[in-house]
Amino acid sequence: MGDLGESARSVWSGRAVAYAESFAAVCAYPIGDLLDAVGAGSGVHLLDVGTGSGNVAAEACARGARVTAVDADPGMVELTAKAVPSAEVGVAELPVLPFADDAFDVVTANFVLDHVGRPRRSLAELGRVARPGGRIAVTVWAVPGGAGRALLGRAIEAAGVRHDGHRPVLASEDDFPRTEQGLVDLMRAAGISDPSCRTITWNHHVSAQEWWHGAASGVGFIGHLVATQTPETRAEIKRHFDLLSAEFTGSDGRLALPHRALLGMGNV
Repeated sequence: MGDLGESARSVWSGRAVAYAESFAAVCAYPIGDLLDAVGAGSGVHLLDVGTGSGNVAAEACARGARVTAVDADPGMVELTAKAVPSAEVGVAELPVLPFADDAFDVVTANFVLDHVGRPRRSLAELGRVARPGGRIAVTVWAVPGGAGRALLGRAIEAAGVRHDGHRPVLASEDDFPRTEQGLVDLMRAAGISDPSCRTITWNHHVSAQEWWHGAASGVGFIGHLVATQTPETRAEIKRHFDLLSAEFTGSDGRLALPHRALLGMGNV
C-alpha cells in the first residue's frame, strides 16, 4: 500500500502552472464559505495550509486578514508568492507544520485533507497551531461526488483503462467517510470542538478544452493517470471524453459540471 502523502508530492511536483490554469478554478468555488466560516477579516491572522496557487490567500488578504500561506510544493509556493505579495508564503507539509502552538487566530485548508496520508493527525496539527478560541475550516470532496467530477474517470474507464488502483488507499485506521457525519466525526476525533459540516453543491462552468487541459497536463491523480498512458490510449480517452462531454454541454458550448464538497468547521 503506497503512502498517499508521498504519492501526492510526486504527482503534484512540477504541475503548479498547469493546475493554476485548469483545476484551480473549480477548487476556488467554496473559498467564500470557507473564509466566512472562520470569520476572516481585518486584523485576523490566518494560516492557509495547502494553499496551491494562492486563491484562498488572495481572498483572505482582500478581506483585510494578515495571511500566512504554505504548500508542500515549491512551485505552488512560488506562484502564490507572486500572486499574493502581501502574504507570508513558505514551504510546509502536513502533518507537521513549522509553527509554534497557538500561532494563528484561524486556520483554513481547502481540499487538502484529500491529499494527506493521515487526515486525523493533520486536523489535529491545524488545531495545534490555532490559538484557543480560534476557528478551523476545511473542505474535502464529497463521496458520492457530483456527476461533473466523475467525467474524466468515466472517459478513462470507457477507454478500457483501469483507474481504481491509480491512487494510494489510506489505511483503514486513517480513512474516514466523505460524508457530513464522517467529517464531523473526524474533526471531533482530532480534538476540534463543536464541529459541524454542510454540503456545498455547484456547477463548474468551463470549456471542454480547459477541462481536458488539466488532465492532459498531468494535474492530480487522475491527470497523472492520463498523462502516463501511451499516445494511442490518451487519444482514446480523449475521444470518450468528447463523447461524454455532450451530457454537460450547454447552449453556449461550455460545460456545466456538477460538483459536491463538504465544508467542515469547528473551534479550538
